[in-house]
Amino acid sequence: MSEEPGDTIVADPPPRPPARASTSMSAGDRVRFVLRGIGQTFITAGLVILLFVAYEVYVTNLFAHREQVKVHNALEKQWAQGKDPLPLPGAGNTSIPIGEGIANLYIPRFGKDFAFTIVEGTDDASLERGPGHYPGTALPAATGNFAVAGHRVGKGEPFLNLDRLKPGDTVIIETKSTWYVYRVKGARGNIGSTAPDGIPGQEIVSPGDGDVIRPVPNSPGKTATEKLMTMTTCHPKFTATQRMVVHALLDPKLTLARSGSSMPAAIRALYDKVSG
Repeated sequence: MSEEPGDTIVADPPPRPPARASTSMSAGDRVRFVLRGIGQTFITAGLVILLFVAYEVYVTNLFAHREQVKVHNALEKQWAQGKDPLPLPGAGNTSIPIGEGIANLYIPRFGKDFAFTIVEGTDDASLERGPGHYPGTALPAATGNFAVAGHRVGKGEPFLNLDRLKPGDTVIIETKSTWYVYRVKGARGNIGSTAPDGIPGQEIVSPGDGDVIRPVPNSPGKTATEKLMTMTTCHPKFTATQRMVVHALLDPKLTLARSGSSMPAAIRALYDKVSG
């Protein structure tokens, strides 16, 4: 466009920047934002919990199984060489190395695949190798209380189904020299009932209650006259707020000398006698 002398030149106004959207959030947007954040937090927490449960239940079982195989094979090798980690009766306070296998455990109620080597000790490392014998309690078939602890969920979970035991159920202990059979105490249909000796088949106690593994359970200072076995584990499942305790009494009629590595027919027959 041409310009004439004397004309006043008026420049075109600069373009205006586009209007910016308002950054303020409405009340509804704020609520949705907070709820979205909470939801994402819950999802993340849920995944973390699932991973932790998977680790505790499955991964630790794999590790424990590997350690249990080592302990079992070591015990079988000792027996084959004529060695026995258990001291002879009357040998006094001969100590057994912590974490070493001492005997095999079978419970017909749990099926023919249930078999664990019991180790000496109830510290964390020992219990991750298998059910552990409380040091200082009686040894298998000795007068007093042969007490054994075991995990219930994860880390091998040998006592996962301890709550399924019923009065009269058998618990088999194999040592280098002998097969011993204990029977769970309690009356038919009532495992919690007490016998004349005052000992029930099953009881639930606090984690700090050590009286259940005394020579005479729950009777401090009383002299033992029976040959008992006590098994302890966490209760309820997935928690450690209480302890489930099962007491059994040795059945001398079923004691058999061990000869070779095969289970005797009389012991195998106990599996066929498991009732519903």
